[in-house]
Amino acid sequence: MIGFDELVRRFAGLERGELVRWVENRWVLPEEPGGETGKRWVFHEVDVARVELILHIRRELAVDDEAMSLVLGLLDQVYSLRRQMRRLCDALERQPPEVRDAIRRALPKAGGDGP
Repeated sequence: MIGFDELVRRFAGLERGELVRWVENRWVLPEEPGGETGKRWVFHEVDVARVELILHIRRELAVDDEAMSLVLGLLDQVYSLRRQMRRLCDALERQPPEVRDAIRRALPKAGGDGP
């Protein structure tokens, strides 16, 4: 976990007001110890990675604030679907071989016309 100032120093070109806006837009969700709002935010590793992602998208892809909410929302959906798929695959691997084989036979071929 790191504090607000340390996070701003970590990334060249990241401005304090910019990070505050990202938190206000709920693009980054730091912990607020004691329920206090403001610069007492504590950022976890996932928050740091999110800041790095936002910086990359803004700098490399020139995505503006209006589109950023959409981009981040879509990325969050992709990550959620990947977690769900991993859980499903893990559950399938715990099934008896005959069940796994039946499921594989029932699935459409990759790149097929199925959903």
